[in-house]
Amino acid sequence: MSIEPQAETSQDTTLVAADSGAHWLARYQKSLLNVFGAPQRVLVRGQGALVWDADGKEYLDLLGGIAVNALGHAHPFVTSVIASQMATLGHVSNFFTSPSQIALAEKLLSVVKAPEGSAAFFANSGAEANEAAFKLARSYGNTQGKPTILALEGAFHGRTMGALALTAKKAYRAPFEPMPAGVEHLPFGDLGALEAALATGTVAALVLEPIQGEVGVRPLPPGYLKAARQLTRQAGALLIVDEVQTGIGRTGDWLAYPGVYGPDFMPAELPDALTFAKGLGSGFPIGALVTIGPAATSLLSAGQHGTTFGGNPVATAAALATLHTIDTTGLLAAVTERGEALRAGLRAVEGVTEVRGAGLLIGFDLDAPCAPELVQAALDAGFIINAPAPGTIRLAPPLILTEAQARQFLDALPGLIHTAKTPIQHRDSETA
Repeated sequence: MSIEPQAETSQDTTLVAADSGAHWLARYQKSLLNVFGAPQRVLVRGQGALVWDADGKEYLDLLGGIAVNALGHAHPFVTSVIASQMATLGHVSNFFTSPSQIALAEKLLSVVKAPEGSAAFFANSGAEANEAAFKLARSYGNTQGKPTILALEGAFHGRTMGALALTAKKAYRAPFEPMPAGVEHLPFGDLGALEAALATGTVAALVLEPIQGEVGVRPLPPGYLKAARQLTRQAGALLIVDEVQTGIGRTGDWLAYPGVYGPDFMPAELPDALTFAKGLGSGFPIGALVTIGPAATSLLSAGQHGTTFGGNPVATAAALATLHTIDTTGLLAAVTERGEALRAGLRAVEGVTEVRGAGLLIGFDLDAPCAPELVQAALDAGFIINAPAPGTIRLAPPLILTEAQARQFLDALPGLIHTAKTPIQHRDSETA
């Protein structure tokens, strides 16, 4: 089907070109459940860090499918591996395994620096990986008589029911209550609250993100993770770290955990379990739970968890191709360098008040609540960004973002902020 705009032949001027973005959006509204709101554009093609919409407009993708497209769009090696694997063996039930599933588990354990006795479970998404982690915590808690699972205010762990119970945002949770019982949310970064909760002796696990992405890229305070690891061990509770958005090179290392933990991090200080997804498959759906050491690995046994599609040959081949590319092309160092330069450039922009993040997971605050207007102005100018809060922008571009592409955005940003503020200033002047 052609994606080029078609000339109108009807005299009815309300009709749109057959394959235009407006035409596709009209069809979308009639056929898809309205859980995402109206799409901003209809995207039809991508290459590297660029995408094109149904009307032929080009955009620099600085969101990367929300940290998913680690190697950009249509990466030639990843797409060739996916096609080759699909042409060889696309799916088997979990009564069987495949070489790519085993090789991916081995590779993931290697990059995590997991000790002997660790293991991987593959799912299809971050929410599913966190559901598996939730069951891991429940299994442990039930054997120890500890019914409570702790999470943090501001947390986002997914929208399925177990993951949603860990997620803090009331608007996401309220329509679907009652949540699975036993989850308590602690104030973000408050070690006193954590210590008090663990002192009750009822806590099975603490689940957290090293950097909270959905609230505007908020790293845990210095020292918090190190203390959390010590406190959970002393209390006999698991520490489960959600690296769905931060892992697989996003922050300039395979994990964000060591960087946020502190300079004295050692592999022996790994958490009891980690979850991954998003960038793991470069856009092909896959998630993973990694259990660290034999004690955590033994908590889920045969028949206690499973998935039909998780760990299928195509998804695991895509993830292997992703890890291989990151590993062999110097991308971790490039992400660190590009992220530092991009954050430094953002700090120099008038109207930007604070910049946070690591690698190419970046949040910056504005001096006015104009983030939604800035997203729209940027889209009109050919940039895809995200506003997780009224005064905050999130960037999570492909790890292959070039210096020239980053500079293109930085050069355009002052004008875009001015455009975004204009309707707000006009509104304020009218109400003054």
